[in-house]
Amino acid sequence: MPLVALSPALAPIIGAFVQEHYGWRAIFMVLFGVGILLMLLTAVLVPAKEQHADVEQSVPKSGFVEIAKKTRFLGNVVIFGACSGAFFSYLTVWPIVMELHGYAATEIGLSFIPQTIMFIVGGYAGKLVVNKLGSDKALQALLTLFIACVIAIVSFTLILDVKTIFPLLIAFSVLAAANGAIYPIVVNNALQQFTNDVAKAAGVQNFMQISMSFGASSIVAMFAASGDKAIGWGILVCAIGVMLGYHLQAQDQALEVPDNTRAVLFCDENAQNWPE
Repeated sequence: MPLVALSPALAPIIGAFVQEHYGWRAIFMVLFGVGILLMLLTAVLVPAKEQHADVEQSVPKSGFVEIAKKTRFLGNVVIFGACSGAFFSYLTVWPIVMELHGYAATEIGLSFIPQTIMFIVGGYAGKLVVNKLGSDKALQALLTLFIACVIAIVSFTLILDVKTIFPLLIAFSVLAAANGAIYPIVVNNALQQFTNDVAKAAGVQNFMQISMSFGASSIVAMFAASGDKAIGWGILVCAIGVMLGYHLQAQDQALEVPDNTRAVLFCDENAQNWPE
């Protein structure tokens, strides 16, 4: 997660440099070169998969639909996707907002550095919070912080007439820290249910997360001319998705009941060890 967080800061800075010195077409040549480099690194550095046919055949596998139907999995993935959607809503329209305030491409790129730093800080701080409060309480606290940031962003964009970008920049930097702490928790909560199918479950999770992020980015881009108001509405809708996801995964926890069959077997197996 911290490595992923570097991209919003580095990409605009590199892109602005390439555009200024070599023209906008050179950006696509750079992307093409990065793609080739990644293919070569994958071929050289990623080891081949070891086949364990006997083990794989003995372990029951879950289908994609079966994975997506798990309420706890779905709830955590919706949280993941909605939080990412809020992040992408901001990233999509923020350059336009800064242009409307008179900032140049280089300054726009530099403006992503605070969020990147806060995302990384949030990732490491989240581990401390989990160790102190436990996963469930930590998630509640972090989602509360997320919603507080959403309220601040909605206030700055839809309610108050703010003439400067800095209140919004500060609020979103704190939201980025909350996201950096939330992501590992919900990813772990979602995938720990599929220890035998973790790769397939991760595929479903990433597909849903990217789809939600792409959807949020596409929708706010349609209203980009509205500037910061598009950010406010996009993040507000994503926050509703976050609350829906939390309700789903919490509902699944509430519905968990003891397995009576296992309880009976446990009693039968251990009855001889009980005191007279």
